[in-house]
Amino acid sequence: MARAADVPEWGFRRADGLMPGVAGAVVGYDARGHDRAIHRGLPSPHLTLVLTLDEPVVTGWSVEEASGPSATRVDVVAAGLHTQPAYVWQPPRQSGIQIAVHPTAARAVFGVPAAELCQRTFEGSDVAGPGLGRLRDMLIESPGWTGRFALVRGFLQDQVERAADRPPVRAEVAEAWRWLVRRRGTGRISSLADHVLLSPRQLHAVFTAELGVGPKRFNRLLRLQRAKELIGGRVARGTDVDLADVAAWCGYADQAHLTRDFGSLVGTSPARWLAEEHGTLAAEGYTGDHATERTPPKPSIPAGDPRGTVVP
Repeated sequence: MARAADVPEWGFRRADGLMPGVAGAVVGYDARGHDRAIHRGLPSPHLTLVLTLDEPVVTGWSVEEASGPSATRVDVVAAGLHTQPAYVWQPPRQSGIQIAVHPTAARAVFGVPAAELCQRTFEGSDVAGPGLGRLRDMLIESPGWTGRFALVRGFLQDQVERAADRPPVRAEVAEAWRWLVRRRGTGRISSLADHVLLSPRQLHAVFTAELGVGPKRFNRLLRLQRAKELIGGRVARGTDVDLADVAAWCGYADQAHLTRDFGSLVGTSPARWLAEEHGTLAAEGYTGDHATERTPPKPSIPAGDPRGTVVP
């Protein structure tokens, strides 16, 4: 039996509504006592900003990369939208703040369109300037989460004010993003094109130029996020996870469609992801090899918002 001191501990603090229109979930995390492990970070409809308070984040686009000499090691993570899983090498002790940045706020927060960060992970100070490094130093010195969240809000507010003279996001793209987010992955792209008065081809071109992915792919990220929320919520309540029901709620054609999308975006089946993330295979309709159960990890890095999509 493990001693009390050996039991892994997780602590989370969430700041809702910190900067509406700029950030979704803002989560402080603190974990200790875990064995080193690789965590699968899922794609998300948000960009990710993580400020570590201790060890650097070590990440890669494969298990081999994340655990090898070519891994990316950064103290401040700036990651764009991505349509494949990222992998994070988790140390025994880790703490920091993770911010889910709306893609249309990338110009303000990072100083560049979201498309310039797409499918990549950067040291945040190299993108947004030394202000992020100074913010991290202040966060490390701050004694509690309330003060840390106030520092984050102040930084984001300053970034938005400084961006006032920069070229804005094209109005059709901003409205297309809002339209898609409100429908959480169930909107038809043809209807969206009509809504913003562009042809489907024009819509794809301007949307991709700003966000780095087209509206159809972004819709898939929104659907995946919704599926993650439903699955996680049912596990938290102790109820069985019916994947066919989840698929119906999220706008997938059927359970097979959900499974295919998970395979494409997550790199594994919904049930195997359940085993990795929640230590359970309680998914109805699943047949296949059983994955090894383990302690649930901290929010995905750099997968974006760990708790759901927030509509501005």
